Amino acid sequence: MNNDNKITLAGLAKLAGVSTSTVSRALNNNPLIKQETRDSLQALAKQHNFSLNRAASRLRTQKTNVIAVILNLSDSTDQSISDPFLLKVVGDLNQALNQHGYEMLLSNSLMAHEDWTSYFINSSRADGIIVVGQGKSTQKIEDVALSGAPLVVWGDPKVNATYPVIGSDNCLGSYLATRHLIEGGCKRIVFLGDPEHAEMSERYKGYEKALAEFNLDISIDLTVSCDITSKAAYEKMDQVILDHGLFFDGIVAASDMVALGALKALKERYINIPNDVGIVGFDDIVMAELFHPSLTTIQQDTKTAANIMVEQLINQLNGQPAKSVVMDIKLITRKSTKSV
Repeated sequence: MNNDNKITLAGLAKLAGVSTSTVSRALNNNPLIKQETRDSLQALAKQHNFSLNRAASRLRTQKTNVIAVILNLSDSTDQSISDPFLLKVVGDLNQALNQHGYEMLLSNSLMAHEDWTSYFINSSRADGIIVVGQGKSTQKIEDVALSGAPLVVWGDPKVNATYPVIGSDNCLGSYLATRHLIEGGCKRIVFLGDPEHAEMSERYKGYEKALAEFNLDISIDLTVSCDITSKAAYEKMDQVILDHGLFFDGIVAASDMVALGALKALKERYINIPNDVGIVGFDDIVMAELFHPSLTTIQQDTKTAANIMVEQLINQLNGQPAKSVVMDIKLITRKSTKSV
């Protein structure tokens, strides 16, 4: 292979028979990689004229004015660009990027190349990467951070990360949602969603915190796990009621789409909302206000978040440090819960 500086991180990994993350860590002298392996991979990189700083060098000499926005979707869910909240985030990001003179290259993690740095940055497709969602696995995001590529992530800033994360206080939001149900008289409250997802796990912590504060039952049967889509929530809630009856009087949903799916299942069984069951969502999508009954939810300020994400990415493009930012949230009360 000639030394024309075109080999990618993935190419080096293939030559060495190891993962891209192992190569990244070895070239960054990460002590988690054995010294012998580090020496071997560094020698291989030198042989092929590869440097982790190449991406930054190329950005200085060949800007594209394009930012890659990757929707980090889970392999186990049919969550897609049709999700109203994702559409809202993407729309706000596109507007913020345009205001700073950048175009958006939209992709998703199920379609994007395995090595995001090589595919988007080293190939000069984009100047930087914004990832929407931390998902269940953050390995690909961590690989991008290790490569030194400009990166910002929409997710939960409280989740320990080596890269800047912009997002809401998910734990506080879910705590406020659960407390609102409790203050409205609910005593057996279900958490409906996926507690293993990074952002949703923080929402689950907020749910548990409120129950503990009011000395209410925190039991395994009150945690109903499902993918974060309305279809999955509808099917799960329908089956739960069929199998166990109405053993709860409140639902804290991991998202508005999950809440609307559950609400549909309850209405089809003539369960009154909010008199029999109160429901709180998370996101405040447009449909939350239009659905009947209108959905009480936690509002996230995606417009401000989008501007901050773009600003933090531009800081990196200009060689300046970037930081994580926690966004404010707000409880929006509507007709799916009883008045306090």
